[in-house]
Amino acid sequence: MNNRRWWAVSAAVVLVVAALVAWIRWPHDEPAPPPRAREYLDFTACLLTDAAGVLGADAAPVWAGMQAASAQTRARVQYLAATGATTADDAVPFLNSLAQGGCGVVIGTGTLAVQAIEKGAARFPSVRFVVVGMPLVAPNVTVVTASPDSPVDEAVRKVVVAAVPPAR
Repeated sequence: MNNRRWWAVSAAVVLVVAALVAWIRWPHDEPAPPPRAREYLDFTACLLTDAAGVLGADAAPVWAGMQAASAQTRARVQYLAATGATTADDAVPFLNSLAQGGCGVVIGTGTLAVQAIEKGAARFPSVRFVVVGMPLVAPNVTVVTASPDSPVDEAVRKVVVAAVPPAR
């Protein structure tokens, strides 16, 4: 009988020690891990391209500059390819989609997109338009050109960063 009692007491002690170790090692009020999703500002910079999209020769460096600006400021960036459009008149509805869709700045690259901005920018005076590489004079249009000191992607990054309102 002594032997049974000894085993019972030993088993109880082992269970108590195991429970104590588990309680000590259990995480208590640890801070939650930081969110893995990127939190964006309520600002969107948009790119209007021809049918080639961001893979086109004109659009690729512009898109790279926009993405760099997004990484720096947490502004959203998006693009819309004017698929099927062969004239500026055909591309204006794509421009209208971006301007009415909440884009804070609309960037156009390539002849088709710049011509669409030339035709449609006046209808959206509160939207800032940027054209790349082609002269265009309008109150709400900025022209970006490349130079040896500032390649297109860097010039676009600067324009988008400047357009982003300060975070609150």
